[in-house]
Amino acid sequence: MMNTRLRLGVNIDHVATIRNARGGSFPDPVRAAQLAASAGADGITAHLREDRRHISDEDITRLSNEINLPLNLEVAATQEMIDIALRHRPHAACIVPEKREERTTEGGLDAVGGFDHLKPYIDQLNTAGSRVSLFLEADLAQLDAAKALGAAVVEIHTGAYCDRSGVERDIELKRIIKAAAYAEKIGLECHAGHGLAYDTVKPIAEIASIRELNIGHFLIGEAVFCGLAEAMDKMRILMDEARGQ
Repeated sequence: MMNTRLRLGVNIDHVATIRNARGGSFPDPVRAAQLAASAGADGITAHLREDRRHISDEDITRLSNEINLPLNLEVAATQEMIDIALRHRPHAACIVPEKREERTTEGGLDAVGGFDHLKPYIDQLNTAGSRVSLFLEADLAQLDAAKALGAAVVEIHTGAYCDRSGVERDIELKRIIKAAAYAEKIGLECHAGHGLAYDTVKPIAEIASIRELNIGHFLIGEAVFCGLAEAMDKMRILMDEARGQ
């Protein structure tokens, strides 16, 4: 299992953030997705927020039509967002929590408390043929709920791990290791993401049960200095080293 290649999904949201800061068409997040594809990305992630603060509806249409990689469309659990996902039928639809006042996604979805709210949306997405993913904390009860809801994939939130240091980071890492192993045990494909950088990625990449990492903000930030391909190459090397490849 340790030699299984770990996939890298590249989130291009914050190319759109830079574009929207001034208005107009540049920089183009679809071009960023194309560059990421050329540099070896295994998939593209984009989060269409309800307030359209970065990715736009037009971006999703273009990504669906112009990119030959699997698209992981992140959406809130609202009928408006689910309808957009149903219209585009992306490879994967990842349901994430969303609050207007937050700068970025601050934690995992409550699949336990929101079970009845989430179930009809997940059923619609499954019927349409998109792989349903839930963005969750490393909590076994949440994973059980995801399985019962019919999700195929869970993405473990790594933000708390990345934000801490020393003993507190070690505690968060152990929680993620336990959750990833449990997800695999109950038949969920396990991904991870949020806040990962060069100095935090290897311990997460070493977790054999995790099949994919989704990384965006850090790679887009590094690309300002060295270009997206070089930023991705360094991340890919670290991921492969962690897997003994």
